Amino acid sequence: MFNKKSATSSERRMVPLRYVLTPFAIIFAAIILLIIVSALAPKPEKKPIVHKAPLVEVENLKKESITFVIPSQGNILPRTETNLIAEVSGKVVSVSDKFKVGGYFLKGEQLLTLDDVDYQIALIQAKANLANAKANLVEQKARAEQAEAEWLLSGESLENAPVLALRIPNLQKAEADLQAAEANLKSAEIKLARTKITAPYDAMLQEKHVDIGQFVTMGASIAKTFAIDYAEARLPIKQRDVSFLELPKINQEKTKTALVDIQSDMDGKITHWPAKITRYEGVVDSKSRVHYIIAQIDDPYAVLSNNTQQEIRMGAFIHADIQGKTVDGVLAIPRAALHGADTIYTLDVTNKLHIQKIDLLRTDASFVYSLDDLPFGHRLITTMLETPVEGMSLRVAGEQENNKNENLEETIPKENTEVIGES
Repeated sequence: MFNKKSATSSERRMVPLRYVLTPFAIIFAAIILLIIVSALAPKPEKKPIVHKAPLVEVENLKKESITFVIPSQGNILPRTETNLIAEVSGKVVSVSDKFKVGGYFLKGEQLLTLDDVDYQIALIQAKANLANAKANLVEQKARAEQAEAEWLLSGESLENAPVLALRIPNLQKAEADLQAAEANLKSAEIKLARTKITAPYDAMLQEKHVDIGQFVTMGASIAKTFAIDYAEARLPIKQRDVSFLELPKINQEKTKTALVDIQSDMDGKITHWPAKITRYEGVVDSKSRVHYIIAQIDDPYAVLSNNTQQEIRMGAFIHADIQGKTVDGVLAIPRAALHGADTIYTLDVTNKLHIQKIDLLRTDASFVYSLDDLPFGHRLITTMLETPVEGMSLRVAGEQENNKNENLEETIPKENTEVIGES
């Protein structure tokens, strides 16, 4: 019994050899087949590796006449401010309907009136005194003529007559009294006129210090006004900008007026006003080291003519572009094309890079200006280059490629790499 069971178990454990070798044979055959197929497959065509020159954009520069614009900023100021002072005393008995801050008055228009009863009386008294003085003078002249006639009856000449006998001092006193009476009358008239406060010029009321019913003493401040025929802007100018402006010397008449474009944000939009430079203060601020020039803006409130320009208010902050000198033979170089402080890149006729340093005449937000010359045929490169090298070849965007002048090509044969993939 024991032997039979052992023999049966051995027969079950034995596996035919062909079952073991068959998978390995299949794998080996597949590898051989893959190698044969790869060897027989056509190889890809060999292509050269082409290294192209960097692509850049260029700009042709030419010298031109440039009128420089000098930027500045400041505040709008009235050309004249006046503190109106009472020249006589009295109670305010009436005021104009426009006597309020922001009120507009023409020259000579009445602002307010002081009580003038006392000055009316003084005027009547002055007129009476003048009449008395005139009558006294007539009387003294008549007596002087009578005294001369009486002296001549004595047989003596007038040259020998004493001055008292001819009543000459009395006549002179009467003439002096008449002049004093005339002066008193004029003074009374002036004081009476001064009870009516009028605008000294076309003005706007900036401050008011009195109102109806208030007693005003001589010398008291009544109101503050400013002129509106034109306004001024005091513009600071840096030292380096002074040479680009037409500024006259103090002993010379200004023959040319620089124009100014005034800009300000009014009601949410930028508004422009024309102006002109009227004077140069001629001093340098000891703290900021800047110069100051004055720009004049006519009719800032658009009330003196058929001016349709929007008003510009006193105290407004403004920007100003001042027309400067015109310089001939200037290169205007885009600021983006400047590298470092004074270097530009140019491209010659063979599309080679050249690195050139220039002397700067002036700079602004968009351009730098120079009086230097570019070599003949050179164009300005406006593209940033990562590693610029003097003499390197470049390609120009938008121009047809030329293998001789525009491309730097290196042809390097490269063997194809066979790739064995899994089936």
